[in-house]
Amino acid sequence: MENTIVMCCIWFQCAYIPTQLKQTRRMRQKMLNLIKIKDKKKEQAASAAGKAPVKKQSAGELRLHKDISELNLPKSTSISFPNGKDDLMNFEIIVRPDEGYYLGGTFVFTFQVSPSYPHEPPKVKCKTKVYHPNIDLEGNVCLNILREDWKPVLNINTVIYGLNLLFTQPNDEDPLNHEAAAVLRDNPKMFEANVKRAMAGGYVGQHYFPRCA
Repeated sequence: MENTIVMCCIWFQCAYIPTQLKQTRRMRQKMLNLIKIKDKKKEQAASAAGKAPVKKQSAGELRLHKDISELNLPKSTSISFPNGKDDLMNFEIIVRPDEGYYLGGTFVFTFQVSPSYPHEPPKVKCKTKVYHPNIDLEGNVCLNILREDWKPVLNINTVIYGLNLLFTQPNDEDPLNHEAAAVLRDNPKMFEANVKRAMAGGYVGQHYFPRCA
């Protein structure tokens, strides 16, 4: 009889332990499910409140933000953000030369800044078709600080002053538009006439230039 009671107790304990483990696992799973549901509700509430996840700024964006906040633009230059000020990495610079061959013209440049800035220079193109020895008809700009002379210590302000200098002192020694460079070098008066014709909206040789003055 005693042996029977002992065997029954042993069997009961062996049967009870797996049952207890199953119950513990079920409780844990329920808790995990509750946590997931709570987290999902929090996400839905944040979405309903219109809160977007905060995007971490790159080192390039932080540096660019600093450069733009410290801009000291020439009076002939302005800046605009076509995509809004939330997109600082893409903006436009408008140059209105107040002296030289291009006096009275309006020239728009697009700036596309890489997250690697200032270790890489900004990509700059001229949206305005212009008769210029250092800007080709596709808008590519020949400016040494945008190429081999770029250094991380330079900034957007430096590039803007360089663009202004292209209009007050066009250079025939390192041209992109070789035809315009040759005319500037050999016949400055004809070059001046060609610039005025292009800015007023007309043909120079076989190329038409929309009005920009």
